[in-house]
Amino acid sequence: MEDWGISQETTDALYADGISLAVEIALRLIAAIFVYFIGRFIVKKLLNFIKHTLEKREDSPSLNDFLFGFAKVLLFCALFISVAVTLGVDATSFLAVFGAAGLAIGLALQGSLSNFAGGILILAFKPFKVGHVIVAQGHTGTVARVQILYTHLMTFDNQEVIIPNGTLANNDIVNMSTQETRRAELKVGVAYGTNIKQAKEIILNIFENDPRALKEPAPFVALNNFGDSSLDIVVRVWAKSSEMWPMYFAGMEAINSEFEKHGIEIPFPQRVVHQIKEKAKEEEAS
Repeated sequence: MEDWGISQETTDALYADGISLAVEIALRLIAAIFVYFIGRFIVKKLLNFIKHTLEKREDSPSLNDFLFGFAKVLLFCALFISVAVTLGVDATSFLAVFGAAGLAIGLALQGSLSNFAGGILILAFKPFKVGHVIVAQGHTGTVARVQILYTHLMTFDNQEVIIPNGTLANNDIVNMSTQETRRAELKVGVAYGTNIKQAKEIILNIFENDPRALKEPAPFVALNNFGDSSLDIVVRVWAKSSEMWPMYFAGMEAINSEFEKHGIEIPFPQRVVHQIKEKAKEEEAS
């Protein structure tokens, strides 16, 4: 080295620094390998614990899968950062990178993130479950699947409706399956001049003899309105949720049949038009 103009002292110092750096790098590598294997062991144990804990919650498989996947990503990210920090990488640089990436992804996926948050709320608070009949966003159907981003409904004519969870979580939902009993409301019009007492007795007798109609609360029948062309009778009957619609349709047919037997008219809308003939004659004369 002295031939190149470098003194022996400088050479010895460089050699010592090189040895020191090599030892430091070797120690960091060993420590990083140690952190990786120990951390991986801990991560697997934690994931097994989380998996067994979530398996006890059988009511929300979609949410369980998401929570397990989310925990897995977080734990392995933490392990990766720990290994990098052990190697000497500044942790703040990782935070800056993740922060910038999170902001960019958030701006690009605003709608999807809204659906994602809505899915978490639906799966966590359970306003409805798979198999429930709901009314949402103008659609009525049976809940077929609840996913993180979308909820799938099957309508009664076998069409699949896919509703974003963000919209679903922030609007009204009518759940028809949470209660054991429901009230059916029928509106029946009869012609003016009809014996209302007789009509009410006929309707009441129909539902009192229908085994699907509950005795308590008892069926209710009353004159509800004086319409343009009819006297409107309201009928309110309670039944089990699964039997409400069959009872409703059978009741409507029975009312029509009994009214025909007793000569009770169910009117159609009518209008009376008066023609002024004198005005027409004057216009013709002029």
